Amino acid sequence: FGLIVSPLVYATAIHISVPDVQQHIYPNEKMALINVTVTEALRDKMRDISSVRQTFKADQIFRTANGDWLVIDEVVGKHELITYALGLHKYGSVRQIEIINYLESYGYQVAEASWRKQFVGKTVASPIKLNKDIDNIYGATLSSKHIADSVKRVMVMYDLVLKDLK
Repeated sequence: FGLIVSPLVYATAIHISVPDVQQHIYPNEKMALINVTVTEALRDKMRDISSVRQTFKADQIFRTANGDWLVIDEVVGKHELITYALGLHKYGSVRQIEIINYLESYGYQVAEASWRKQFVGKTVASPIKLNKDIDNIYGATLSSKHIADSVKRVMVMYDLVLKDLK
């Protein structure tokens, strides 16, 4: 598994397919797409706790046979959308985070394993805040902040909805 990082005219692009990221995070495991309804009340709570104003789509949430989760989410970096995959253990801690699509002209360091590994083990009880328990990346401050905030909102959604789904 490798990231495709290619220089464009002033930009760096990272593109990984959802099936490839599924196999990377959960090798040889079948995943079922789970229908999750995000109510207005849930959306408001996720927004209040995470400060992410962009709507959570909830259309790419997958569960493995043993109850682990894979949530595909997106958030605006500085100007462009960043799509990422968040693997969660069935008990709600972060297993892994992978960047799927990144089109910003700089700040692609958020895709580096050394930065992403700080999310591993985080739970809804963790701050998941830039400059608290997540390090900032100089030159990628907005991407770093927005990804951290977005991970927090997914953790809130896990706590309020996913953990109770059978």
